[in-house]
Amino acid sequence: MRKILYLALPVLLLAACTKDISRFNTDQKKPGTVPGSMLFSNATRNMADGLVNASVNINVFRFTIGHTAMAVYQDEAQYNFTTRNIPGNWWVRFYRDALKDLAEGSRLIAADAFLDPGIKQNQLACIDIMQVFAYNVLINTFGDVPYKAALDGDNLFPVFDDAQTVYLDLLKRLADDLSKLKTTSSGFDEADDIINKGSIENWIKFGNTLQFKMGMMLADVDNAKAKAIVEASEPKAYSAIDENAFFKYEKNSPNQSPLYADIVTGGRSDYVAAKDLMDPLINLKDPRKEVFFTTNKAGDYAGGIVGKVNTYANFSHIGPQIYAADANYIFLDYVETEFLRAEAIERGYTVAGTAEAHYNNAIAASIEHWGGTAQDASDYLAQTGVAYATAPAAGGWRQKIGFQKWIALFNRPFEGWTEIRRLDYPKLTPVVNAISGFPNRFPYPASEQQLNGTNYTTAAAHMGGDKVEFKLFWDKL
Repeated sequence: MRKILYLALPVLLLAACTKDISRFNTDQKKPGTVPGSMLFSNATRNMADGLVNASVNINVFRFTIGHTAMAVYQDEAQYNFTTRNIPGNWWVRFYRDALKDLAEGSRLIAADAFLDPGIKQNQLACIDIMQVFAYNVLINTFGDVPYKAALDGDNLFPVFDDAQTVYLDLLKRLADDLSKLKTTSSGFDEADDIINKGSIENWIKFGNTLQFKMGMMLADVDNAKAKAIVEASEPKAYSAIDENAFFKYEKNSPNQSPLYADIVTGGRSDYVAAKDLMDPLINLKDPRKEVFFTTNKAGDYAGGIVGKVNTYANFSHIGPQIYAADANYIFLDYVETEFLRAEAIERGYTVAGTAEAHYNNAIAASIEHWGGTAQDASDYLAQTGVAYATAPAAGGWRQKIGFQKWIALFNRPFEGWTEIRRLDYPKLTPVVNAISGFPNRFPYPASEQQLNGTNYTTAAAHMGGDKVEFKLFWDKL
């Protein structure tokens, strides 16, 4: 009898232990909630990864702006953006991987009853500034996009909002965010604030620089509004190269630059310098050439033709400093801001200095950023083809500024695409066997056609039938 009791005891204990098994539904290794600060960091990282990427599945703008060409596969260089669902990948990255994280991070921070009110206000303003940044990218890519109902999980069929209307609302949000940033309180910790390292002073400069840049985008469609925005924000925008906002990658995986992962880890032999960029770099003895690209097998600098098969060994390749594992991606910088100042003066806006001085500052800062010396910059600027007074200018200041800005935006291909469309310079060589005219926008993702058909149809009609050649609202020339 005693043996039977002993045998029965483990069974009874087991029954008692397993009576409530609901605790096994809790994954101890995956928290139910994520701190809002981590979502903020993750969204920033996701945007940087997309904007710096060279994968033909993600970011093809280096081909579009004539900075690099492809060796073998030419589809993406020839403006085929749909075979690999490039618009869809871009759409998902900014809506799901950036904006959704930012929105959820904002919700969690706003609901935190224990967070200091001043810190909370600063954090929420920083998050919203990055939401403005993300929507700015989407609008400048597609035109009309879902906005008011975009992040509503209960609305599976969001309407597409008018791009110009959204843009003006983004500028209002940005102004409101800047009014809420207070240096009397801190914001995110340095570890969570990847691009401004926890400095509210830096966020104020970042926000004003973004406002200045977005204001300039309106110059050809609403000059009066652009002038007012620029003159209010420009004095508080970046004034030195050490103020740049960038995402710094690390030497070790998994935080290496996507360029390193693609070119080195992936062993890709696809990308060569484009002739459109290489020829002027050579002709103008540009000191950045040696950083941007390597020599070919013969020891020469040479660029391939975009859209045409290019033998990899015969042409220059992307330089190792560009794809270093611990390289960085610049979100906003002093170089771009100085070019904007030069342009603003040419447009008659009240900005201190001269267009020539800001143009020179921008070029010199770009050369020094890539390792050149002050003397290198001085020699470069002294050339007839570069000096502001003598540089080719059949297209006026747009040509002079647009051409040099295009070079300086190397490794920021999305911004290069935006500026080519806005300033209409430089004039690129027509792509070989292009399947369309120059792309002024991306077509909408196929998923929107399939899953949000009614709203897609309305938006497509407003965007010239969803054609890539259709110009966005700010592209008036």
